[in-house]
Amino acid sequence: MAAVLSFDFGTGGVRAGVYSSDGRAMLSIEDVSYETIFPRTGWAEQDPKAWLEGMIAAGRAAIKSAGITDIEAVCVATTASTTVACTAAGAPMRPAILWMDCRASDEARMTANVSHPVMSYSGGSDAVEWLVPKAMWLSRHENHNYVGADVICEALDFINFHLTGEWVGSRMNAACKWNYDSLNGRFVPEIYDELGVPDLIDKLPPRIVPVGGVIAPMSARMVEALGLTFTPMVAQGGIDAHIGMLGAGTVAAGGMLIIGGTSVVQLTQLTGPENVDGFWGPYPNALVDDHWLVEAGQVSAGSILDWLVGDIFGLDREGHIVLMQEVADCPGRAEGLLALDFWMGNRTPYRDGQLRGAIMGLSLGHGRADIYAALVDAIALGTANVLAVLGERGVGIDRIVLAGGICKNPVWLKATIDAIGRPVTVVRDGNLSLLGAAVCSLTALGVFPDLIAASAACAVGDLEIEPDVQRSAWYQGTLGLYRDATDSLTPTLHALSVRQNGGAAQ
Repeated sequence: MAAVLSFDFGTGGVRAGVYSSDGRAMLSIEDVSYETIFPRTGWAEQDPKAWLEGMIAAGRAAIKSAGITDIEAVCVATTASTTVACTAAGAPMRPAILWMDCRASDEARMTANVSHPVMSYSGGSDAVEWLVPKAMWLSRHENHNYVGADVICEALDFINFHLTGEWVGSRMNAACKWNYDSLNGRFVPEIYDELGVPDLIDKLPPRIVPVGGVIAPMSARMVEALGLTFTPMVAQGGIDAHIGMLGAGTVAAGGMLIIGGTSVVQLTQLTGPENVDGFWGPYPNALVDDHWLVEAGQVSAGSILDWLVGDIFGLDREGHIVLMQEVADCPGRAEGLLALDFWMGNRTPYRDGQLRGAIMGLSLGHGRADIYAALVDAIALGTANVLAVLGERGVGIDRIVLAGGICKNPVWLKATIDAIGRPVTVVRDGNLSLLGAAVCSLTALGVFPDLIAASAACAVGDLEIEPDVQRSAWYQGTLGLYRDATDSLTPTLHALSVRQNGGAAQ
């Protein structure tokens, strides 16, 4: 029986999933972890070689578990803007700069000075996380690595090169993160000229392939490494959360996919260009033709809870479960506390890489469960704030699908649904990014005529959960405090960020 193989490269590791040839059944799933290094405050790096080792190990295990070596197509989804500088042969010059790394905050601010019309797709500037500011940082601070690199690309492009031997970019990543003109299908070198990296155009993957398009056959070396019996085709994927929209069936305007994990991503689509100031987009043709993608999100979410539980409290998994139960037994225990979820800056709606986290209202009477509850509330309020501001911008959302690691944390899950204040469809099982990658493979194979049809046939749904009315009212009342505190503390948080990065407070 033929099948398709999907890879999802997350922050903590890579998952491999084998799907049936119609996309309706997952036959196996395996995962392999890899390490993140934090060399300095606000920095985060990974070893690209560990991605390849993890991919081969997870892929071989998934293929063995499925009992199938007849793989027709492979597709990859990865974190966005995890940036690699490497040789033309795919050898990394340095560790990859992870998506959450915010060292390029000065460079990101410089992008606001570019007046080209394509910059309007990203709201007039680039985020600190994106490839272009990171490339600018390399040029300014590690020029030997920048100049010596033949290719500057994303994790997706690096993986696809090692799968096929072809340097290609995804239209999704290029549109959302590279200031690529996806409406007219062309690069805009004058933007890079103005930003002081005119040669970046020569270092980016030159061929841009839409999501669900064909890249190339898999290389013989990788066919052997994965233990396959014949050569599959490699289909173009994209950003992990965005590809998840295909698995969630939220491609149509009015639908929203929220994936809660290390970070939170909120994604929706419009039928045309609209003003969504404070958000990223709308990007034309990023996921599917004739639709405009809007991206929102919170840089830090589950990572904040992991930091608190593991690094600060020193608790293991069992201790974390006990702590969650304490909070679940007393859901209002964080009353009188307020936290801001900006541990690694804010993606939307403030678009500010120099914001930092805060916990307010503490007394000697507060304990671990109170602080944990306050941080859960902060993350939930950050999500509610995103939806509230989108509504103020005129973007209507009539269906929300929630997925990711958040579904394994009942306290965070409930807080988010209560803070949103409307029914939410929860996908507890399955990996939407893996399924979305399978949708891309099946589209590239011609099993379905396009991504929209493939998504409609393969998308999963699970349980609809209603919010608690009383807790929703509390979150709505607290959202104003969250916003006021952000406005008031921004100068102080900026000054602290400067100090963290080795500068002097202004």
